[in-house]
Amino acid sequence: MSPNAEDGDWYDPAQVRKGGPMNVKVPKIEDLLERDGYLKLHEREIRRRYGNFQDFLNQLQKVEGGIENFSTGFKDMGCHVEEDNTFVCRQWAPGAQDMWLFGDFNDWNKYRYEFKKLPFGKWEIKLPPVNGECAIKHLSKIKLAIKSQTGEVVDRLDPWATFVCPPPKGSGYIYNHHFWNPPKEQVYKAKNPKPKRPKSMRVYECHVGISSWEGKVNTYVDFADNVLPRIQKLGYNAIQIMAVMEHAYYASFGYQVTSFFAASSRYGTPEELKYLVDKAHGMGIFVMLDVVHSHASKNVLDGLNMFDGSDACFFHSGARGNHELWDSRLFNYTEWEVLRFLLSNLRMWVDVYGFDGFRFDGVTSMLYHSRGLGQGFSGDYNEYFGMNTDTEALVYLMLANHLLHSLSPEMITIAEDVSGMPALCRPTAEGGGGFDYRLAMAIPDLLIKMMKEQKDEDWNMGTLIHTLTNRRWKEDCIAYAESHDQALVGDKTIAFWLMDKEMYTGMSSMWPANDIVDRGIALHKMIRLLVHGCGGEGYLNFIGNEFGHPEWLDFPRSGNNDSYHYARRQFNLVDDEELRYKYLAAFDAAMNKTEDKFGWLSSDPAYVSWKHEEDKVIVFERAGLIFVFNFHPNKSFTDYKVGAWEGGTYRIVLDTDASEFGGHNRLDHSKENATFPEGYAGRQNHMCVYSPCRTAQVYARK
Repeated sequence: MSPNAEDGDWYDPAQVRKGGPMNVKVPKIEDLLERDGYLKLHEREIRRRYGNFQDFLNQLQKVEGGIENFSTGFKDMGCHVEEDNTFVCRQWAPGAQDMWLFGDFNDWNKYRYEFKKLPFGKWEIKLPPVNGECAIKHLSKIKLAIKSQTGEVVDRLDPWATFVCPPPKGSGYIYNHHFWNPPKEQVYKAKNPKPKRPKSMRVYECHVGISSWEGKVNTYVDFADNVLPRIQKLGYNAIQIMAVMEHAYYASFGYQVTSFFAASSRYGTPEELKYLVDKAHGMGIFVMLDVVHSHASKNVLDGLNMFDGSDACFFHSGARGNHELWDSRLFNYTEWEVLRFLLSNLRMWVDVYGFDGFRFDGVTSMLYHSRGLGQGFSGDYNEYFGMNTDTEALVYLMLANHLLHSLSPEMITIAEDVSGMPALCRPTAEGGGGFDYRLAMAIPDLLIKMMKEQKDEDWNMGTLIHTLTNRRWKEDCIAYAESHDQALVGDKTIAFWLMDKEMYTGMSSMWPANDIVDRGIALHKMIRLLVHGCGGEGYLNFIGNEFGHPEWLDFPRSGNNDSYHYARRQFNLVDDEELRYKYLAAFDAAMNKTEDKFGWLSSDPAYVSWKHEEDKVIVFERAGLIFVFNFHPNKSFTDYKVGAWEGGTYRIVLDTDASEFGGHNRLDHSKENATFPEGYAGRQNHMCVYSPCRTAQVYARK
C-alpha cells in the first residue's frame, strides 16, 4: 500500500491495477482497536505482528519483484518443457551434495543425468530435445536421486510433481511421479466464466471419492456430471472439495498430504479436475479447495519428509518440526523457499485449476506453539497475544491471505480455527489474519453433546442460543450442524444420533412413521434451520447429511478388510420415492432457497427476543423475518405471543411441519398473522401464532 500525499490516507494499488478508484481507503489498525477496546491492551503485539508481515512484503518486493511474482514459483520449479521442447527440472535441496534425474526414459540409470548446482541450495538440469521432441514423454515415470550430507544416495519424488499415481496392485505402496505434459489439444480449456463471490455462503462440503452410492472410488467426471446437479438443485452456491491434494493414504481423508501440487489421481487426471471446476462455474457454483498447509505427511519416499536427506529442508528440525498427535511434519514458515513453495501452491490451484477460494485446515494447530492441544481457550485475550502464539505461522497466513485477495477481489478464505483468535477474520491492513470466515466449530460440538447426553426435553434453550450467537462482531462465521468430523466412524451423524437403528427399518413412507423416526425427522429439520438462521454469516453441510445419511464414514483400511461399504454416499436412498429421506432433502432445498430469497446469512446477526426454558420456545428476527421454534416434545401453543419489530401482516414462508417435508401439516399456510402495536419481548409490536410441538416456522411480512 502507498500513502496518498494529499490527505495522508492509504490507498490500495491493487485496486488501481484493477481499474478501481485511487482514493479507496483501506482499513487501519486503529479501526480494529476502535471496534474492540480490549485489544488496545495488546496494541504493541498486534503492531509487531503487522510489522513482521510488512517486512516480508517489503523483502519480497525488493528481492523477488513482489509477492505476486514470488508466488509463480510453480512455473519455474519442478519439471517443465520449454518452447523448443527442452526439458528442464529445478529443485531446492540445501542439504544435498549431489542430485541426479532418472526414470523409464533412461532405463532407470540412476547416475547418467546429473544436476548442476546453483546458488541458494538450488539445482537444475536441462535435457535437449530428441528429434525435436521432449526427451521425457508424457506420463513417463521419473525420480530424483539425492546424495545427502552423510554420503547416502536416496530416491525421492519431485515435490512440485503435478501427477502422482499409486503402483499397480501387488507391486508395493510407494507412489510414482508420472510426468504430466499432455498434447496441447488434450489440455482442458475452461468454457465458463468464474462466478461472483456469493453474498450468502451456502457451502456443500464434499469428497469426490465417496460421492457414489457404489462401493468404489468415484471420479472427477462422475462427480461433475451426476453430483453437481444435485448440489445445484439443493440450492447450495459453493462447494468445498476435500482430499484433492494427493495423499498416499486414502483413509487419512486427504489430511496427510504427500504431493502438494498434484491433484489426486484416484479420481482422474488433472484435466478432468479442471472439467469439474469449470462445470461447477457453469452452474454458478463457487469452488473452494480444502488446503492443508498446517502440516505434511511423514512419508519419505513419496512425500516431502527428509527430501534432501536432512531432518529439516521444508520443516523445522527436531521437536518443533513434528506434530506428535498427527504424526506429521511441521513447516518452517520463515524459510524463503518454503514460503515460495506454499504460496506458489495456492497460486497454482487458482491459476491452473480455477479454484475460487480455500478452506485452510488445522489453523488452530498453526497459530500456537502448543498446537492447541490441551487448551480450552477461555476467551482471555492473553491466550492469543502471549508467548504461546506462533507468530511465524500467523504471518504466513497473513501473507497467504494478502496474496489470494490481491489476485482476485472475489476470493474467499475460511479458517478452521476453534480458538477464536481475535482479528483472525479481519483484513491484514487492520493487523488481522486476513480470513473472510472462520468455522463456527463450537456449534456441532454442543449439538452432539446435547443429543448424546440429554433427552430433547432437557435441552437448555439459553445454552443453545448462547453458542449460536457467541461470535466476534464483524468477524464472519460459517455455521454448521455437522461436518465431515461428525460423519467419521467413531462418531455419529445427527440423523444417527436421533434415530440410530430405526433408520434401517423405519424410513419407509408407505406407512406412518414410528415415534422415534417421527421425532428424529422433526428435530433434524429444526436443528438445521436453527443453525442456518442464527449461527453465522454462512452455512455448511457435509455431503449426504442434507437427507440424513444413515451411516458413518469409514475409508477402506486394514481394520475393515479394505471395505468400501462405508466410504460412499447412498444417493439411491434419497432418490427412492418410498423412503422418508426425500423429505429431509426437500426441506434442505427449501431452506436454502428461502435464504436465497430473503438473504438472512448476509444480514446482521439475529436478534433473539425470546428463549423460554419451560415452553422450549425460541424466537428471533433476522433480515426482516421472524423465526419461531418450539422444541417441546408434546406441548403445542395456540395464540403464542411473539415480538415483531416491524408491524404489518406476516405469513409463513417456511414450515418444518409441512407435509412435503414429512411433517403433519398442522398449520394453515393461507392464514395471515396481523401484528398488534403493543410491544413485547423488547420489540415494538407483537403477533400471536400457532406453534405446534417440535416444529419451526419462518414468517415474512407482506
